[in-house]
Amino acid sequence: MSGNKKIRVLIVDDSAIVRKVLAEALSAEPDIEVAGTAPDPYVARDKILALRPDVLTLDIEMPRMDGLTFLKQLMHFHPLPAIVISSLAQSSCHAAVEALELGAVEVLAKPGGPYSVGELRHTLAAKVRAAACARLRPAGRPAAKVLPPARLCEPSPGGRVIAIGASTGGTEAIAAIVSRLPGNAPAVVIAQHIPPQFSRAFANRLNSISALEVKEADDNDSLRPGLVLVAPGDYHLLLRRSGGRYYVNVKTGPKVCYQRPSVDVLFSSVAQAAGPDAVAALLTGMGSDGAQGLLRMRQAGAHTIAQDEATCVVYGMPREAVAIGAAAQVLPLSNIAQALLAARRGRQTSALTAL
Repeated sequence: MSGNKKIRVLIVDDSAIVRKVLAEALSAEPDIEVAGTAPDPYVARDKILALRPDVLTLDIEMPRMDGLTFLKQLMHFHPLPAIVISSLAQSSCHAAVEALELGAVEVLAKPGGPYSVGELRHTLAAKVRAAACARLRPAGRPAAKVLPPARLCEPSPGGRVIAIGASTGGTEAIAAIVSRLPGNAPAVVIAQHIPPQFSRAFANRLNSISALEVKEADDNDSLRPGLVLVAPGDYHLLLRRSGGRYYVNVKTGPKVCYQRPSVDVLFSSVAQAAGPDAVAALLTGMGSDGAQGLLRMRQAGAHTIAQDEATCVVYGMPREAVAIGAAAQVLPLSNIAQALLAARRGRQTSALTAL
């Protein structure tokens, strides 16, 4: 958003209590305006046309029409940045991840019980700001089209580690990369800003579209070629090394750049544990998380890549990395999987490259 114009939000949820909680949290922000609320998609459809909101918050489970059906229609006929508000039931978590595939830009756990507006305020407002800046893809064009895996022309080095970090728009960007990696690709560790519970559904979805084994990371999991570990929501993921073995720690702790998991935490641990044995990609997202960690990786001898502006949903985190010289390459999303495989130990590109 530009100038002093407030971000106008329409809240769509069948629960009057949830609508009230979300509206109170957003109304406290000086740069955000609650344009209106709607109890179901039919009312929402009319209010979208009348109120012209910038961002929509959308419940998944609603009467008369479910949120996924409405989202499909919305992205086809009237594309609008949507934040999915979902319960933590397993079916709802899977539906929320499917909503991201359909074009929603963020996902958030639905408030329940004695939920504090203060706890919700920063998280929801940050997601609204990110959504307002999002570049929506054309309707019907999946970000994570499953393509034939890229070829790995030689056995993957035993010590090679691929690290990936992302935020807004990152679930589909990561899916686009992971689906292109061959089954014998080096081990992959991922930090995606995503709430608890949803991270497991996200990992399961990656596993279903990839030749690799993808799972939500557990503490002390060992890395090996062909395995992808996704940081659990609300936990930091750190890479460790003991002799010739790489493994991960999953731990709590202070948020870094307002995030847990934090890309900076993951990348900094990879720089320390793997150094030049690693390669990293920092993808789409709001804010600066990951930029300093990517710089530490490059300084440790790792090959580093940032997603380019044209293919980012939000060009925030990669922009910050490029600004401080953390990225050896700046590439479109479609080229990143092959670049991660092509990077070789000790090879650094001295100048920024765009393909």
